[in-house]
Amino acid sequence: MNQQVSKALQAFIGVGSNLQDPVNQVEQALLALGSLPESRLLKASSLYCSQPMGPQDQPDYINAVAQIETQLPALSLLHALQEIEYQQGRVRQRHWGERTLDLDLLLYGDQCINLPDLVVPHVGLPERNFVLYPLQEIAPLLEVPMKGSLSTLISACPQADLHLLKTA
Repeated sequence: MNQQVSKALQAFIGVGSNLQDPVNQVEQALLALGSLPESRLLKASSLYCSQPMGPQDQPDYINAVAQIETQLPALSLLHALQEIEYQQGRVRQRHWGERTLDLDLLLYGDQCINLPDLVVPHVGLPERNFVLYPLQEIAPLLEVPMKGSLSTLISACPQADLHLLKTA
């Protein structure tokens, strides 16, 4: 029987939390990413603190970025990330609202994906300092498909209210 084996590729995951002990939520999510099937955690950034993007009547966020190597197809990886969110108590209450955990598939190899449930590179990546600066920490020479170099994106996105909270 001829079975086709998927080639492993690198993916970057944005991790954020602002409820129920956000530092612990992010750290637990990073551990869970290391346990994904057909995947392994390569690197995780330091933890950063940022103000919320959406409604301002919520706590600040704790953010990080993880780099994994995976053989999971993109949609399977997305569903695995959503399962981790669910296991850590994620309830979707309002757009850009508070949450125990938010896992975003930022990059999936050098692929561009445009599906109803998944767009990669992540649409908001160029404007989100809480993603770009942790990404720079773990992959400074990264080229973002259709967007250019990470250094170019960072030069157009000030660090502003983003603060290093805990080094990796």
